[in-house]
Amino acid sequence: MTIFKKLQNGNDVRGAAIATQTEERTLSPQAAAWIARAFGLFLADKTGKDLPTLRIGIGHDSRLTAADLKEGACRGLCASQCFDCGLITTPAMFQSVLLPESRFDGAIMLTASHLPYNRNGMKFFTADGALSHAQLDTILEIAEKEEKANREKASAGEADKEPDLDSLSYPPLPEGDACPPVLPFDMRAVYSTHMRTLIKEGVNAADYDHPLKGLHLVVDAGNGSAGFFAFDILESLGADISGSRFLEPDGTFPNHVPNPENAVAMQAIREAVLESHADLGIIFDCDGDRGAVVFADGTEVNRNTLIALLAAIVAESAPGSTIVTDSVTSDELASFLTGTLGLKHLRFKRGYKNVIDKGVALNASGERCELAIETSGHGAFKENHFSDDGAYIAVKIIIRLARLKAEGKKIEDLISGLSYPAQSQEKRFAITRENFADYGKTVLADFEAFCRQDERFALVTPNYEGVRVSYDIDGKQGWVLLRMSLHDPVMPFNLEARQEGGCEAVMAALKPFFDSCDGLK
Repeated sequence: MTIFKKLQNGNDVRGAAIATQTEERTLSPQAAAWIARAFGLFLADKTGKDLPTLRIGIGHDSRLTAADLKEGACRGLCASQCFDCGLITTPAMFQSVLLPESRFDGAIMLTASHLPYNRNGMKFFTADGALSHAQLDTILEIAEKEEKANREKASAGEADKEPDLDSLSYPPLPEGDACPPVLPFDMRAVYSTHMRTLIKEGVNAADYDHPLKGLHLVVDAGNGSAGFFAFDILESLGADISGSRFLEPDGTFPNHVPNPENAVAMQAIREAVLESHADLGIIFDCDGDRGAVVFADGTEVNRNTLIALLAAIVAESAPGSTIVTDSVTSDELASFLTGTLGLKHLRFKRGYKNVIDKGVALNASGERCELAIETSGHGAFKENHFSDDGAYIAVKIIIRLARLKAEGKKIEDLISGLSYPAQSQEKRFAITRENFADYGKTVLADFEAFCRQDERFALVTPNYEGVRVSYDIDGKQGWVLLRMSLHDPVMPFNLEARQEGGCEAVMAALKPFFDSCDGLK
């Protein structure tokens, strides 16, 4: 694979921007420059505009390599109008192609989400939303062709061998050997104004401009880019934000991993809520496209619980609509969505873009879907252009909280009918075979055959990813799901049990199968 294709991770670019003892550098400012240049050419073809008329925004999170990669990306876009949006969230950069105050033709966000400090990456947006895997594939192909053509031109038609990362040059400058100035753009102010308006309209309080007055809300931004949500949005609308934590951007992430799925991160916001006696805690990942909350009593609301809460809010205004989730959601959640809330539930595939794209496709086919959400916290509402926005998730919950409090009610009551599995585990089997994709398919076929031969197991249908099986072993029930990782030589194995000891029982029953898989460890 080439320098550029190695950086593709689904519909994002991701790589190691800082070398470590265990990881070589794979992403440089020069590589970012060629990819950004290719994005500009892609946009020109898509919009029918000339390169000089294109308006492209660039934002970044708090990572240590943000400034260097931004300089490279801006260099790659020097044939177009490039706008520096500074430290910002990924959803704000998506909104930058939609909101009239910015209305960029395209946007680039420099981020690697919750990944370690040495990683960085690029996300791309047009008015149609985030790029698809196929579109990013096209952009990386353009980058390869452009870089190769530049080498051929420099060496009189004979391109040198494929360069390594350290020998990669920048794209050539336009005539005059200077880039046009990169223009500053305060996207944070534009996005914050947009979010404040949503809250004011949603709460519709007597004090319209201060709808959160009387609410105590604490925020944990994980030292990422979403700390402004506390100051510019919540406090500005009257909320007490005392007790908020880790709002200052710090690309070393000194306090905890910025990840709403992480137990340490969730414990941090839980402690902040309880110590501050807050009404609600909100936590974001590094670039703000994922979020979760904690209730006043310390209940952590992420994964299945977050989906249940947001679905309960959806059910009030869109009864009977479909909620799309990823493949690892619990049976208890499914029962709550369809039984308690009267919604439809489509359990689809892992990968937030898969989930969101399925929600979009359902609406296009005439089936109403107002929410597509992965257990990771990537949640996208139809009314918000299916942008996976942690702040928008928080806003929906805060609006409902404010209105319920004014009525003397508790937001916790919205999910009082949700039950939980007694046990929940995930194991990750590494594939040791060279051709891991083919071997993984063989393992899945063999796993299905193994389960079919045991009356204690029943295949779950419909199922869109891997093999999902329900079990009943000596009075212990639950389900398991074996699937392929989206990108890595790994087979994740999720299991849940309705009774204590169920996970141990099913693992004992499946031990002969996994012992026979000599390509897994």
